[in-house]
Formats: sequence, C-alpha cells, structure tokens
Amino acid sequence: MAIEDCLLSGLSIFSLKYKSLLQYDNQRADIGDNLKRLFGIAELPCDTYMRERLDEVDPRALRGCFTKLFAEVQRSKKLEPYQYLDNKYLISLDGTGYFSSKTVHCDQCCQKKHKNGSVTYYHHILQAAVVNPVLKQVIPLAPEPISQQDGHTKNDCELNAAKRFLTDFRREHPKLPVTLLADALYANEPFVKALKQRDMSFILNVKPANHKWLFDYFKAEKTQIHEHQDEQGVLHYFEFINQAPLNSSETTHVNLLFYRQTMPKGETKNMTWITDFKLTKDNVFTVMQGGRSRWKIENETFNTLKNQGYEFEHNFGHGKKNLSHVFAMLMLLAFTIDQIMEMSCKLFQSALKAAKKRRYLWERITGVLFNLDVLSWSSLYDGIAHQRSRPKPVFNDSG
Repeated sequence: MAIEDCLLSGLSIFSLKYKSLLQYDNQRADIGDNLKRLFGIAELPCDTYMRERLDEVDPRALRGCFTKLFAEVQRSKKLEPYQYLDNKYLISLDGTGYFSSKTVHCDQCCQKKHKNGSVTYYHHILQAAVVNPVLKQVIPLAPEPISQQDGHTKNDCELNAAKRFLTDFRREHPKLPVTLLADALYANEPFVKALKQRDMSFILNVKPANHKWLFDYFKAEKTQIHEHQDEQGVLHYFEFINQAPLNSSETTHVNLLFYRQTMPKGETKNMTWITDFKLTKDNVFTVMQGGRSRWKIENETFNTLKNQGYEFEHNFGHGKKNLSHVFAMLMLLAFTIDQIMEMSCKLFQSALKAAKKRRYLWERITGVLFNLDVLSWSSLYDGIAHQRSRPKPVFNDSG
C-alpha cells in the first residue's frame, strides 16, 4: 500500500473529526467508497497498518502541504485583506502541548524529571498563523515540532524551535512582508537580532519582571503620551518612547509602547510591547491592536483544536519514532483546510450557516457519508446547505 494512502487516510480522520483511530477502523467499511472519492485514496489502510507506516514518516516532509495551501490563498487574492500596518502580514507565534504521559513515550519525547524520580514524557509544537484584528479566520503556517533532537541530551525548547521556524519560514516565503507577534519569551536580544536579519518586523510583549532594565529606562526618560475615549466609553491611554536600549548592553534598540485600557465601570488592563515600528500618536492604536492580535493563535487556533471537534490533546497513536508528530501535523493540515474553506468557499459557508456551528457541520457530514454516495465535496456541501436528502425510511416494528 502506498504511503500516500496512509497519509490521506490520516488526513480524512482529522477532516471528519473522528475521536479515535478505532472509530475510523470500525466505520471505514461503511463509508470507504466515499472516503476514497473525496480524499483520492486508492486503498484504505487499517488503523494498525496506518500507525506503522506513518511512524516512519519525517514530519518535515509535510511542510510542503502547508506552503502549497498558502500559495493557493495568495493566488486567489484571499490573503490581501490580512495586510496590516505598512501592508505587512501579522504572524502570531506560540507553542502548546498536546501530549503528556508518565508511561507512554517515544524517541522524540521531551522529558520532565521530577524530584521523586518519576518522569513525564511530553510533546509540544510551535505554531504560527497569519492573523488580523478584524478577521475571524486564521491562516496557519507549517508547524515546528518541539521534540528531542538527534545528538542532543537536553530537551528541545520553544525558543530553539522558533529559530528553526524563522529559517524555514524565510526559505519558503523569502519576500513575504511580515510582522511577528509573540509573548515576552521572545523579547530578548538574540531573537530580535534574528528577526532583523531576516527582514521581519515585530511586536513583542514585554513584562517588568523580565525586563527590569528596560522598564527602569522607560521610567527615567521623557516619554510621549496619547489618550482618547471611544464611543463605547473605553479610555485608551498610551505612553511610548522610541529608540530605547533593550538591555544594559545598549547594542539593540527598540521602541516601547505602554497601553492602559480603562472600561466604563473602571476595570483596567495594562499591556506593554516592544516593536521596530516608529511610534507616533497617529499609529499607537494600530500597533496596540496588532499586538493584541497575538491572542488569536490561542483563541482561534489552539482553543478550536482542543474544544471544537479536532481532539488535539487525544492520543491517536504514539509510535516509537514520529507518529505523534505526524498525526499532529495532519490534524493541523485539516484545520488549515477548514479555515481556508471557511474564508473562501461559498458552498462551505452556506453549509456551515445551515448547520449553525462547526461541530454540528462535522456531524452532518458524517451522517451524509453513512447514508448517501457522495461524488464530490461541492455536492456534499451543497446538499447540507440546502437540506437535500433522500426520504427518510419509516421504521416499523409492529407485528
């Protein structure tokens, strides 16, 4: 059986939001013809064979799927609405965990050793997505596994994965103008220099506890202040300074923006960012909105994966080598396809509107595949959107 059939079958599991490989294995005979037509599968593997084959796949081999999807979004002009400050694209970057166990593990697992001698094995992944403050959908980029690296005795970490991400991103998208959004973990001199070397702008969170020298400098120097109250009665207060040294070495300079939001009932929220955009009274609100868009990687990406049918934290199979990461990549690929369909396919949008919620749409799709022969995705979405179905048979158990 071709490895492509195993990969496409894995993609079908996450596209149809199966809760386990056992569920897929139990149902593949009933909907196998539909799976073959819709996903281009020649032969459907059983769950055990699929695990064995996918365990040998290098997760990096799947990066090209994400770049091809991204290229399609570009060609269709659907990426253009995501342009933001200086016509650059906001990329939110963050890591998350999706597997943890004290017993199940593989060669790629990172390890957390406890004082009592026990060990927790885990997998994390670093994910980036193009976001925009006013757009609901995100456009994921190829994820970077955070895993035990060959020849290394120490655990891999989010920052190391981020360095690999920057290199891969610029190789795959050499001319794309972007602004990276990330939390305070990334607001350090080596990472800021790495961004500048790759011609990437940035809006990074900073915190007083982790950047004491920078905040002391901010308090001591003359800053600019701008504030206004919007139509909802929210008071926006900005205080900023340009060309502040990031640390005591004074070799890297950044622009620092402090923001306080005061709600009509008095609740306040404080946030601070460093950026390479020169700050003015005319653009601080735009920079602030861009910086706050970082949360879309958590709200619109990780939250959706964990709570809206994708079963991101479920162990579909761990394997001995790469299976866990391969399944995570396939799940993120299915999520990426769903996001693109939701932002660009009218038939998909109509089907989702008819179903009212994503989870209900996945349920309807599975129901249709069980009861009807489906020739194409377009006919499937069109049927759901317009409630097309065969007459329901009457079940009669009398006499």
